[in-house]
Amino acid sequence: MECPHCGRSISDETCAACGRTVPVDSIYCCWCGANLSTETAEAPEGSDSSEQEDAAIDFASRILCSDGTCIGVIGPDGRCKECGKPYSGDPEED
Repeated sequence: MECPHCGRSISDETCAACGRTVPVDSIYCCWCGANLSTETAEAPEGSDSSEQEDAAIDFASRILCSDGTCIGVIGPDGRCKECGKPYSGDPEED
């Protein structure tokens, strides 16, 4: 498999669900969406705490960034995880 941007060779493997080639270590097939991961739901050894924290997010209770154009969520420090802006209430409607 070759990178369409830089031309570098990428190791690949075959998706068991659809038979197309995907980059090695892919978690999901980019063609059919099949789960290619054989890991358990537990975080692998050596993963940092931010990965474990992200895995434990309760999506129903998350607070979105108050900047109407940002896609981030407010972290435990009261700042957006994407842009760093402090939370200032709900975004203003235009």
